[in-house]
Amino acid sequence: MWITLYAAAYVALEITAVYFAYRAVARARTPQGSLAWVFFLITIPWLAVPAFLFFGHVRFRGYVIARRDSAEVVAGLAAMGEQNRARHDGGRFGFGAFEGIAEMPVVSGNSVELLIDGQETFEAIFAAIESAQNYVLAQFYIINDDGLGRRFAACLKAAAARGVAVRLLYDSVGSARLPASYLEDLRAAGIEVVNAHAIRGPRHRFQINFRNHRKTVVVDGQIGFTGGLNVGDEYLGLDARFGAWRDTHCRLRGPVVSQLQLVFSEDWHWATQRQPLQVLNWQADRAPDGMDAVVVATGPGDLMETGSLYFCACITRATRRLWIASPYFVPDVDILTALKLAALRGVDVRILVPDAIDHRMPWLAAFAYFDEVRQAGVQVWRYTEGFMHQKVLLVDDRLASIGTTNMDNRSCRLNFEATVVVFSERATANVAAMLEADFARAYVLEETLDEQPFRRRLGAPFARLMAPVL
Repeated sequence: MWITLYAAAYVALEITAVYFAYRAVARARTPQGSLAWVFFLITIPWLAVPAFLFFGHVRFRGYVIARRDSAEVVAGLAAMGEQNRARHDGGRFGFGAFEGIAEMPVVSGNSVELLIDGQETFEAIFAAIESAQNYVLAQFYIINDDGLGRRFAACLKAAAARGVAVRLLYDSVGSARLPASYLEDLRAAGIEVVNAHAIRGPRHRFQINFRNHRKTVVVDGQIGFTGGLNVGDEYLGLDARFGAWRDTHCRLRGPVVSQLQLVFSEDWHWATQRQPLQVLNWQADRAPDGMDAVVVATGPGDLMETGSLYFCACITRATRRLWIASPYFVPDVDILTALKLAALRGVDVRILVPDAIDHRMPWLAAFAYFDEVRQAGVQVWRYTEGFMHQKVLLVDDRLASIGTTNMDNRSCRLNFEATVVVFSERATANVAAMLEADFARAYVLEETLDEQPFRRRLGAPFARLMAPVL
């Protein structure tokens, strides 16, 4: 009898694995993703079937960006573009690729100020919230109920007590450890708190893709913040496991703040089917710096592969230098090819990644790519002073970006991300100086994978097989 039950269970498992393999082929965004899942499901079904339940969802059907359905918003975007026309033409490549990906125009009259590490970032964010007169829109992937999390809550509650409308959007996967009492305390203070997946998010509890990885604060439609930092003590370097935490955020002023606000409003509308407030300020004051910039928001609901296109658009523009800082380096085939071609063209291509481990699988998978890019002339730099989490990109002396987008498949295809791209010699000079200081705290990887410790040599190729879901 037990043999019969075992055989029946095994047959059911194999049938399920074959069905999931079909779904992977039919719905995966890339052939590489299909192949990885099919191989995994057919060869190790007892492990792959549960994994597919959690990670096998790669298309987010039905996510309709609000601006596509609103003639008023589309007209407003066009008017904003005309009123704040970019000062420059984008050089030989123009701005078309970025505007097409963002579905918003590059606008002038902005300032983009770097905020380096947690102390500087949250001092700026808290000061902006304390100065709010009308509203605060805040969104984070991770919020922890720790020292920084409680300071953040206190700042929001103080604003609400002054009569400021406060809206907070959080991701239930990233903030899975956040206790209900934390959220209830905010709601009791008059703050509207919404789970990004509250109504129309993942359909069942197994589905943990489609995370809203954005980190956004907008105050009165005049000041905006985005970058790599979440709300937790580790982002201040207070976690003994990671030690010092290297990250970058930025403070925005000018019309680009309205674009960041629009991205927040779309996420809020998706979660609630209504706007965060009846009246929002869509006329941000122009900043004297006059920088050209655009917010590039990407996600699995986009019609094109916007995350990968964003990286390729940046890489192909480089003629002199291309410096990229990312905590994870698990590029797709298109990005990998573009990086190698840039290096072969003689561009100074540098990839800055952490030496420390945050998530082991993507950290390990990266070693399976390092030899390939290094053979083309790409330099791999490994940051050694704590953990490096920033998502920063620099092209020549004309383009820099700061945001939430990692160089991995999850950011490019499975998460909702936001990055501000700025076309300014002043901004790129500031980013270059920041990254040069980071390179001084890093070393150039010289060893091949064959020269790495045994476990790394053994594990890296297998981890790379999981690249489509890392």
